[in-house]
Amino acid sequence: MKDIFNTYTPEGFGTVNTYLFTEDPQHLIDFLKKAFYAEEINRSIHPENGDIGNCILKIGDSCFMISQARGMFMGMRTAMYLYVNDVDTLQANALAHGAEEVFAPADMDYGDRQGGVKDPAGNYWWISKRLEEKGYHE
Repeated sequence: MKDIFNTYTPEGFGTVNTYLFTEDPQHLIDFLKKAFYAEEINRSIHPENGDIGNCILKIGDSCFMISQARGMFMGMRTAMYLYVNDVDTLQANALAHGAEEVFAPADMDYGDRQGGVKDPAGNYWWISKRLEEKGYHE
């Protein structure tokens, strides 16, 4: 059954990817570009109403998608785990661009330095640096 996952994925994507739905996608896109240095890869606009149908962003080496929330996708929130080399600096940058602090950066007992922020759309971002070069299960 593992062969089912043996397929092409575009650069920056893995087998499992994040897709965020928000009432104001442009506001979130602007925030992510400023706070986390996101790069916009692609955007499609809904032909009937001009809404953002899909916007692909890339942070570091990971791509994810954002879309206009409608219907059952309204109010949907998620959490992201973002690996960086300087938690304190990126958290300060996110706060300077409108994020709300969930918790200040601190060294955690599971081997990460981590802080947490909430973006303007209500999604949570755990900003983390692995303090030791080994997995969590080792």
